Amino acid sequence: MTSPRDAAVSMPGGSAAAVCDLAFEDFVAASSSRLFTLALLAGGDQRAEAEDLLQGVLERAYRRWGRICRDGDPERYVRRMVVNASVDRWRRLRRRPELPVTSPDAGQAAADQYGAVADRDQLLRALAALPARQRAVIVLRYLEDLSEAETSAVLGCSAGTVKSQASRALARLREMAGDAAGRR
Repeated sequence: MTSPRDAAVSMPGGSAAAVCDLAFEDFVAASSSRLFTLALLAGGDQRAEAEDLLQGVLERAYRRWGRICRDGDPERYVRRMVVNASVDRWRRLRRRPELPVTSPDAGQAAADQYGAVADRDQLLRALAALPARQRAVIVLRYLEDLSEAETSAVLGCSAGTVKSQASRALARLREMAGDAAGRR
């Protein structure tokens, strides 16, 4: 037994909406892990926030999928949606910051003996401390391995802005790494 959507696709002259639905499902299957990693790092390494962010972006992309398909490269378009949604989230948090919940065990953290885990945590914290635009540039340039031109296209700014934001962000990361080394 075939579903109505499969029937529409298999018939000559089948529904274009059904074909686009299948293309969206294929797109999500192929690129969801890369988009999740982008959402995770752009969002400051908070897994639940990244999941919510990506789910919202994919829901909006699904509603506009016909137009996104026509525009050419859907992954670049959706990647930009993820970055913009992350920046919007950080702006909302700046206006109304979340208050941390204190636990009775706060302050009793055990020292981690694995340096790699500590270094990764330090890097993710430093990345989360960067302004949203600088964080987006670092994630796109060095995690997604995009060129300056591609990064500027995703962010909708000039290549010079990408260069200056990357330079400032790397300087700030180096500064934070030096501060952390001094505390050890």
